Amino acid sequence: MSNASLCAPAETAVKQCMGLQADESCVVVTDDQRKAIGEALYAVATQITGDTAFVRYPPGDQHGGEPPEPVAAAMAGADVVLAPTTKSISHTHARSAAQEAGARIATLPGITDGVFLMGLDADYEQIRGACEETLAQVDGAGEIRVTSPQGTAITLRPGAREWRMDTGIVHEPGDFSNLPAGEVFVSPETADGTIVVDGTMMPHGALDGREITIQVEDGMVTSVDDPALREELEDAAAEAGDAAYNLAELGIGTNVAVTDLVGSVLLDEKAGGTVHFAIGDDHGIGGDTSAPIHLDGILTEPTVYADGTEVELPRP
Repeated sequence: MSNASLCAPAETAVKQCMGLQADESCVVVTDDQRKAIGEALYAVATQITGDTAFVRYPPGDQHGGEPPEPVAAAMAGADVVLAPTTKSISHTHARSAAQEAGARIATLPGITDGVFLMGLDADYEQIRGACEETLAQVDGAGEIRVTSPQGTAITLRPGAREWRMDTGIVHEPGDFSNLPAGEVFVSPETADGTIVVDGTMMPHGALDGREITIQVEDGMVTSVDDPALREELEDAAAEAGDAAYNLAELGIGTNVAVTDLVGSVLLDEKAGGTVHFAIGDDHGIGGDTSAPIHLDGILTEPTVYADGTEVELPRP
């Protein structure tokens, strides 16, 4: 796909989502496999500010792995960071450090040309409104319960941890979002029950009719019936110990422009009316667990209850 065809979504990202200004610095962080998207973002940014850098490095080995130190330094020194990468750097110390330094950041993990075109063809002010309506229903609840026809039945307790919004509007210093965006999420203090993923799941992509069952006790994954996912977790556990099995996140999709799952976790987890759970790292989203992995799985037919009251989920 030509860079010219990526200009429209790049403009949405740089102008509407990031609000880049002429007196600001911007760094585009990408890797060898996402160069075209990185170059499209860089081209738009340079039209706004001359203080723009393009930083490229080899793709990482796994989602959540730290980028090279020079990349982390470039991120921390910029006002605006856009990071279309093959492997996610959303849940890294490099991202957290740059955010703490005042950078406003959008990561685009696993982004493809198609997802970039579809996911950025949206009104992010409308998505922000859907996030706010969803947050109002769950914020402050002591107990969240999620069920599904496939067999999900899990109870989560956020405790003192705050719900957060991923609106795609990243205009204030220290703001952070995925792009494409659209979710309300929390890193629960604990959880117990069964999750049955039927939509999209790392490392597979679209499950195409398959289901993955995950058992959770006291906030930790105790059983996974999928060999590939289990192997990913075991590999991460060899480095990080039990932290790899942490139930890291419950997210509620609020992007009503996403009408069909396409097999990309980045896009599919934002789809209105879906719920996703993640395993592994949560230190950057309100938790206290650091792990070199953050794996999301999406449920297509969830029902969510906040302290016993059903939550009205955003629908396309």
